[in-house]
Amino acid sequence: MSLVAAMLLIGPAPDLVPPAASVLMAEAASAPLAAVQASVDAAADPSLQVQHEDLVVTARRRSPSDPLQSVNIESFEITQAIDTAVIRPVAKTYQKILPAPVRDGIRNVLNNLREPITVLNCILQHKIGRAAKTIGRFLINTTVGVGGLIDVARRKPIKLPQNPNGFANTLGFYGVKTGAFLYVPLVGPTTVRDLIGSTVDRFVIPFAVGGPLRNPAVTVPMGVFGTLDQRAQLDETIEALRKDPQKAYQATREFYLTRRQAQIDELHDQRRRIVRPVPGSVKPSVTDAPTPK
Repeated sequence: MSLVAAMLLIGPAPDLVPPAASVLMAEAASAPLAAVQASVDAAADPSLQVQHEDLVVTARRRSPSDPLQSVNIESFEITQAIDTAVIRPVAKTYQKILPAPVRDGIRNVLNNLREPITVLNCILQHKIGRAAKTIGRFLINTTVGVGGLIDVARRKPIKLPQNPNGFANTLGFYGVKTGAFLYVPLVGPTTVRDLIGSTVDRFVIPFAVGGPLRNPAVTVPMGVFGTLDQRAQLDETIEALRKDPQKAYQATREFYLTRRQAQIDELHDQRRRIVRPVPGSVKPSVTDAPTPK
C-alpha cells in the first residue's frame, strides 16, 4: 500500500502492501563480527564456553535480490508500527462509515483515471487488442458511467473487465531486471524497476488526463480515499503476511516478487499464475490458470 505516493496523485500502485516487521530479524541481519568470532573461540576452547554460554548468533541467508535487507527491515518495522496504530484503524473506519456503493464509486473513478496509462503501456507492449478494449472501457465508463462513477463496461452485455497496466510492466516486458528489492517507509514493497515505473506513471497521468488532476486540492483527497479503500480491501492479505512476525518481512518480499514476476510472465503470454499469501509461510501459493485474451 502507498500512503505518501497515493496522496501525491490518485492512489497507490498495485500490490504495495505494508505488513508487519520483526526487530529480531533486523538484529540477526546485523550481528557483529566480534560476536561470531567469540562463538568460534568458545567452540575451540572449552574454558571459554562458560564465559560465552549465553551468546546466540543467528545467521540468516540473504536473498541476492535484497542487498539492502537490514535497511529494508528497519523500514518494514516503521511501516508496520504506523499501519497498526493509524492507517489500518482509519481504513477500517472508512470502510464501516461509507456505504459500499459510495466506496465502489470512488474506486471506479480512480480506476477510470488510470485507463489512459493502461492504453499507452499496452501499445508499448504490442498488446493492441487490450489497448482497444481499454479505450472502449474508458469511453463507455466516462460517458454512460458518469465520469467513471459506475463501471458499466464490466457488466453484461459489454463485459470488458479492467486490466491494469503500467510503465513498470513495460520495463519488465522488455527484459529490464527488477534491481534491488526496496521497502520504502509508508510506500511499502517495491523494486528499483517498479519504483521508476510507478514514478513515470504518476507524472504522465496529469498530462494524459489533464484538467483537475493537475490541482493538488483534487488529487490529494482522491489519493487519500484511494489509499484507505485499497488498505481496507487488502486487509486479509496483509494479515496473512504478518501472521508469523518472525517471517513477515521475508513473506512480504517473496509474495511481492513472485506476484510481480507472474504479471510480467503473463505479458509474454505465459500461463498466468494466481499468487496468494500463505499465513505464517515465507513462500506464497502459486497456481496456474489460463492466460486471458
